[in-house]
Amino acid sequence: MLDGMDQTFTITGMNCGNCVGKVTAALKPFADDVSVTLNPPQAVLRNAKPVAAGVLQSAVAKAGAYQISPVVVEAPVTADAVTDDDAPSSWLQTYQPLFIIAGYIAIASLAGTSTAAGLDWTAWMVNFMAGFFLVFSAFKFLNLSGFADAYASYDLLAKRWHGWGYVYPFLELALGLAFLFRVAPWATNAATIALMGFSSLGVIAALANKQRIVCACLGTVLKLPMSTITLVEDLGMVAMATAMLLWGGHN
Repeated sequence: MLDGMDQTFTITGMNCGNCVGKVTAALKPFADDVSVTLNPPQAVLRNAKPVAAGVLQSAVAKAGAYQISPVVVEAPVTADAVTDDDAPSSWLQTYQPLFIIAGYIAIASLAGTSTAAGLDWTAWMVNFMAGFFLVFSAFKFLNLSGFADAYASYDLLAKRWHGWGYVYPFLELALGLAFLFRVAPWATNAATIALMGFSSLGVIAALANKQRIVCACLGTVLKLPMSTITLVEDLGMVAMATAMLLWGGHN
């Protein structure tokens, strides 16, 4: 099979060696060689036949409650392709949508934070967290099923329970509204620390395993690669929520 290519997919729903065997058997007709691993939960199809993703999903679904999604692999960059001057620009262009969105939220969060003593940073953080959760959940709702599939490729709970990817955006929405209307500040900050702290564990694991996958923080509308930027987002929200608990701020 000379015209094939190697393809890597994330598999969710596997929890034992028997699952690995079932998924391997289901994917064998589509490649010369199939390698399925439990940790990380993925399948590598070597010299694979060109086939639609839906066909592969149907094949693994017949073997059990498994989900398959392609892993985003960055194309190799040669010295002739870019110069040293191009590299920083390329990185900025990749994450430009995220920076713009975060910047707008930060600016809008200044509303109502000015006092006679200057800027009320406590009020600004509450506004920022409200805007963050509302905007980021909105992007996830644009393609809820797509987000759930992408989130299952690295989140620790979503890997085991696919439904968590459908629940998560609603929790973000609830936190955004709670921050916006200053509802139960202590409980809201504690819930933020728990939710974002747990989410960061999956990001850390993905980065440690050097998985090249799509970050689902903005859903699937904006396809941003998983990186330390994703970890900074999660831990940044944990840090602000922790600061709010320590300072007792809930303006």
